[in-house]
Amino acid sequence: MFGRLLFLTFLAVPLIEIALFILIGGAIGVVPTLLGVLLTAIAGAVLIRWQGISLLRDLQATLNRGELPARQLGDAMLIGLGGLLLLLPGYFSDLIGILLLIPATRSLIYRLLATRFRVVSAGGAPFVRDPNLIDLDDSGWRDR
Repeated sequence: MFGRLLFLTFLAVPLIEIALFILIGGAIGVVPTLLGVLLTAIAGAVLIRWQGISLLRDLQATLNRGELPARQLGDAMLIGLGGLLLLLPGYFSDLIGILLLIPATRSLIYRLLATRFRVVSAGGAPFVRDPNLIDLDDSGWRDR
């Protein structure tokens, strides 16, 4: 089932992109159409950088609190995919890329995925260094 859906997606997306290029090019002209694709690529690069820096701060804050940064890593994956889609030429891929860069859309994706997946984390205590432990490497130890 998944393979069939993936095949249909790879078949449909280029056809949608070509149809949109023809429709938009016919409506506004060739040069504005190409400039639009170029501008969305530049805007995508700027948005990736801006949201990426913000995401890095959130990731660092989560790690400093000792929490698992699952949400931030998911955001990083979706932002990266959105940026890649913005850099690709085409208006359909730009639309999907922009949607992936919007935090509300990512929250919706997480809610949809939460109905299909369950996150399980292994329990355990955080690592605490024992004050009686002496940690030596090979060069710091000699047999007495």
